[in-house]
Amino acid sequence: MSHVLVPAHADLLARILAFDIDGGEVPLPFAARLAREQGWSRSYAERVIEEYKRYVFLATTAGFKVCPSEDVDAAWHLHLTYTKSYWQRFCGEALGKPLHHEPTKGGPAEGEKHLRMYADTLAAYRAAFGRGAPADVWPAGESRFGDDTRHRVVNTARNWVVPKAPVKRLAQLGAASVLLALAV
Repeated sequence: MSHVLVPAHADLLARILAFDIDGGEVPLPFAARLAREQGWSRSYAERVIEEYKRYVFLATTAGFKVCPSEDVDAAWHLHLTYTKSYWQRFCGEALGKPLHHEPTKGGPAEGEKHLRMYADTLAAYRAAFGRGAPADVWPAGESRFGDDTRHRVVNTARNWVVPKAPVKRLAQLGAASVLLALAV
């Protein structure tokens, strides 16, 4: 693959990158909502939206199924809730065809399949855009599908998020202290 775009693809990429998810000025822009829901800075959310659009370009031109990064997938999920923006304006007008979201069915075989798809997506990104995908938005496959797959969206204004390891150590120290006190 080459990073020289055919004219039809160049026009499609221009339409995708220029697409305004909000459709004009709104009190709570898409980027602000994405940043709030994910706990990101506004500037990072805007970068993720740009990468989401690049992903959509790949999804419509690569010729094979592509796999988004976790952050790009979060932007896609939120965009899907903006049904008129997504289905009518984005798919209907900018893309000219539907783009369905197909999550994994789960299991080891699916995990291996998505890891391969993700590697192919990163290669297609480099070929299409002439550079590698930004690693903070598109981490390596081992990270994308690694241990950190149990994350949840949490309202940090109402909830504390405490890492388990220090709490476990404190609980172990507390239990040891109680046992020591009982022994004495």
